[in-house]
Amino acid sequence: MTFQTQEQYQFIESILFENLGYNPVMLDFQFFYGGNFNLAVKVKIAEGDYFIKWNQGDHEGMFESEARSLKLLRDKGVMSIPQVINYGKIVDKEYLMIEFLTASFKQENYWQDFGQKLAQLHKHTNSQFGLDFNNYIGALRQSNEWMDDGVQFFIEKRLKIQAGLALYDRKISEELHAKFNQLYEKLPSLIPNEKPALLHGDLWSGNVMTDNQGLVGLVDPACYYGLREAELAFTTMFGGFETTFYEAYHEVNNIENGFGDRIPLYNLYPLMVHVNLFGGGYLDAVEKILKKFLD
Repeated sequence: MTFQTQEQYQFIESILFENLGYNPVMLDFQFFYGGNFNLAVKVKIAEGDYFIKWNQGDHEGMFESEARSLKLLRDKGVMSIPQVINYGKIVDKEYLMIEFLTASFKQENYWQDFGQKLAQLHKHTNSQFGLDFNNYIGALRQSNEWMDDGVQFFIEKRLKIQAGLALYDRKISEELHAKFNQLYEKLPSLIPNEKPALLHGDLWSGNVMTDNQGLVGLVDPACYYGLREAELAFTTMFGGFETTFYEAYHEVNNIENGFGDRIPLYNLYPLMVHVNLFGGGYLDAVEKILKKFLD
């Protein structure tokens, strides 16, 4: 195994000692990269495998909120979610230590089982939309202050924040920002206002794993109680999931007709997150969606 620096080795050693109470022999050590703000490693010791990640920038509270989101999902007992060992701060770096989900070969009914389980997760509801803590979507803060109306929550706490940030950073024009304002007026008549559903919040293929039973496991949540169609729409980003996933979901927790037409509206949120994180490469898709629903 290769360590990039002695400092990194000592940092991981300090985390293991802090949380296990002793210095274990590291049998394997594999680096992962999480964009431009996180580093992560899989550490194998005799007692098991752990996943440790830490940030290199100013993202205070990121791993605390991720740990709380993981615990929230895991406590529902619907699907495999890694157990949180701990989160904390060492040498001015925040870290998160969780169990490493060991993957097995996918079972034949993987996607059907996943669809059913997500539908069951979404049946966990709440009296309001939001969450009792804020969290992150990627490297951006995600505001979860409670609201009574799901469509207004989507407008105020999702679209308005991302569009406003993009305007402030000059990633979109005043003209495009004005089109978002026009869309906000129309949205209540375009998307159904259902009861709050517990969402993973960042459900794309990169956060979907296979557990040791060959069934679904989820990582990197950005949880909140929101509109479940927003979650299903999110899954269609970057390739989407297999058809059997959606069919199985609908069998357990049916959605209103016309969902396919509403997908672009919900995906304005992750698209604008990507505009703010990575630049204008995603703006063309945003502009086409706004044109479609405003013309």
